[in-house]
Amino acid sequence: MSKRQSILKSIYPALTGVTRFFGVNNKTLQPDQVVAPKTSVLNIPFELNNGDSVTLSKWSGKMIMIVNTASDCGYTAQYEELQSLYNKYKDNLIIIAFPANDFKQQEKGSNEEIAAFCKKNYGVEFPIAIKSTVIKGNNQHPLYSWLSDATQNGWNSKDPSWNFSKYILNKEGTLLGYFDPGVSPLSQGIINILDHKGE
Repeated sequence: MSKRQSILKSIYPALTGVTRFFGVNNKTLQPDQVVAPKTSVLNIPFELNNGDSVTLSKWSGKMIMIVNTASDCGYTAQYEELQSLYNKYKDNLIIIAFPANDFKQQEKGSNEEIAAFCKKNYGVEFPIAIKSTVIKGNNQHPLYSWLSDATQNGWNSKDPSWNFSKYILNKEGTLLGYFDPGVSPLSQGIINILDHKGE
């Protein structure tokens, strides 16, 4: 972990307090009721950083959290919270990290460097995809295109606002919610969804 990364990790608790107080990066979006997607997300292919090509159907029967990540961000310490969430719910939940360099170039590492960083510093055990573009545009990853296009997912048009934006899908691949970076993975809103298994 670099000196900058150590500093960012140490200030993370203060950062989350500030975002809660000022309501910055703290948005939560959920439909009033479960909205069936217009197209299925379960068969969109993507590549993991171990070289495997997969689809979300690989984790059939589990809820899914998809989060765009970065190694040099004030929210990077959320890797620890994500791993804690995964430890608690891994029988019913899969978390998939999508490293992205879209926000102030805060993820410059190679796929191999990212994997090593996550394992060494945060003990990450959940899957990590190869570095991808998650914001809207010609290069946006197809999975993120689905997540941020209401004509595909049924209701949401919000793409990630910054690193560590979170999307939760139920076991059928229906989008249940979007959570801004300032919303902790261990927040009560997220826990409530997981405890009710998206019902």
